[in-house]
Order: sequence, then C-alpha cells, then structure tokens
Amino acid sequence: MSQLSRKYSIATVSLCLGFSLYQIAIAQTEEWIPLFNGGDLTGWKANADPGAFTVKDGILTAHATHPTNRGHLFTVDEKGEPLRFTDFELIVVARGEESSNSGIFFHTDMETRDGKLHLKNGYEIQLNSTEKEKRKTGSLYDVRDLETSAVDETDWFTVRILVEGKHIQAWINDTQTVDYIEPENPKRSPQRAGRLLNPNGGAIALQAHDDKSTFHFREIRIRPLTD
Repeated sequence: MSQLSRKYSIATVSLCLGFSLYQIAIAQTEEWIPLFNGGDLTGWKANADPGAFTVKDGILTAHATHPTNRGHLFTVDEKGEPLRFTDFELIVVARGEESSNSGIFFHTDMETRDGKLHLKNGYEIQLNSTEKEKRKTGSLYDVRDLETSAVDETDWFTVRILVEGKHIQAWINDTQTVDYIEPENPKRSPQRAGRLLNPNGGAIALQAHDDKSTFHFREIRIRPLTD
C-alpha cells in the first residue's frame, strides 16, 4: 500500500469507527478530513442547549431553544473531550435564515464566561445578517469587525479559515475578510480577554445564538497542517 493510500485508509477507518481513531488520522495525514458525516452528530458535543443542534437530510441546523443562552457544538474525540486543532485549514458551507446570528469558533473549549454562556476562549468568525448586531458575516469578532456582509446569507456560501502560527486568515466565498497576525500582547476588552490563540490548539465550535436565529451547515471539513 502506498503512503498516500495508507493515509486515506486511516482517515476512512477513523470515520467508520465513529472517530475512535481520529487522533491517528490527524497525526498521519494532511488530507481533508470531514468533521460532519451528513447523518448525525458523531464527533460533536454540545456544552449547553443540546436540542439546538439537529441533523436532517444531510444538513446540520443550529437554532437555540433558549431565548438568551448561547449554545455551542464542539468537535470532540471518542471520550467526549474537545478535539483540538492548532494549525489548520477549515472549510464550512453555511446558509442562514433571514435576520440570523451564528458563528464559527476555533482554538476554543467548553468554558463559558457569563450567565448567557458566551464562550470564554478562542476566536470567532462571525455569521450574522441581523440589524441589531453590527459585526457582520466574515468578521473576526471584536478583533477585525466588518460593517457590511460579504454575501447574502440566505444563499449557501463558503467560509474558509486558515490558521498558521499566529496568522489568521478568513474568506467568505472568494472575498478575503480577515488577514490578522496576533501580536505579542494583544489588547482585548476584559470580558473577551480569552480571544487568543492557544499554543495547544483548541476545538472547532458552531454557535446557536438565540431562538430567533437559524443557521444551516451542509459541509464541514478540515485539513490539519503539520510540520
């Protein structure tokens, strides 16, 4: 078996066994690995509001059941612990209902910082078509904010996130919206002091923002970048 064939074989077996060999696949391949299997939430876990995340007809939908609490769905290993990624390229294909809010987190974990259960740690690429929230789709939330969305969120669009060392880039379809290098001493507001890269990496997470917002996801895949 060739080295390339072996890489694909490991990744395939990992998915078939419900991610039980997922760490091995990440360690031995730089190929694309699907994080969403299109059928259920294998490889994912909610820290709050589990009912906010459903799968039907190959689509993962995030719609909070609580009016105020923020629900998040995390990549996890076979033990249910956050599955961490350090340097990677992530592709997410998403679509939102009208006037909806969500987000894609990375370098995060399940720790929250307030009564609304906002995540304490990690960065967020914002998905937002509401009037109330001024940070629009494609923003690196509270770090590089956009006043205008790059797309019509009611149509399917692609989010691409690239993290290499301290360098964070993001694209919405073909438009680059983020090109940010984290400085030595980032300046953050006290409530968002955890919006930092973690040297040990962190989980990928999807947000169910509120009970009036609905976002759909039909493709989620990652390419870990290794030395």
